[in-house]
Amino acid sequence: MTATPFPVGEIVAARRPHRKDAARNYDALLVAAREAFAEHGSDASLEDIARRAGVGIGTLYRNFPTRRDLFESVYADEVNALCLAAADVADQEPWKALTAWLDRFAGYMVTKRAVREALNDESEIFQSCRDSMFAAGGPLLERAQEAGVARADMDFGDLLRMVSGITATAFDDDAQRDRVLAIALDGVRTGRRPRLRAT
Repeated sequence: MTATPFPVGEIVAARRPHRKDAARNYDALLVAAREAFAEHGSDASLEDIARRAGVGIGTLYRNFPTRRDLFESVYADEVNALCLAAADVADQEPWKALTAWLDRFAGYMVTKRAVREALNDESEIFQSCRDSMFAAGGPLLERAQEAGVARADMDFGDLLRMVSGITATAFDDDAQRDRVLAIALDGVRTGRRPRLRAT
């Protein structure tokens, strides 16, 4: 699997400023917004985001004139990171590569839920992000199926819906979420596999 110029990568590159100091502020705002949305949902305070990033509110508005601009940029940045992660794990054995990427996807869903509250599913950026995610992660499932380690009666959309449903559930902690996800993925894997032990 080789690195592919996904549509979302072009969106991220087009939105990021070229000047080094402006790019640093932009990146800091994305990191701060991602944390704030994960903690407080789509109603996170823009003033708090600027403060976390160590910039003034004017700098935030210069980069993101509206709250939606900020949501979209965080969303696109997260999806772009997922696409790059698919290339990073592609040289691992098929099942390990697939589950490593799905672990990243599960972590991303926390921010995605908050951001998606304010985005229209039919928006152009959502479609570009969805297409990019399928283009990046889909081959990992196909490779696992060709190797005989993942069931053949499912497609990538089925797999993402399953993982998305699990991550949308409230858990006591991340360890419980990871355990439930592992149980679900055990149903995706084919061939001999170790029996899950009760903890």
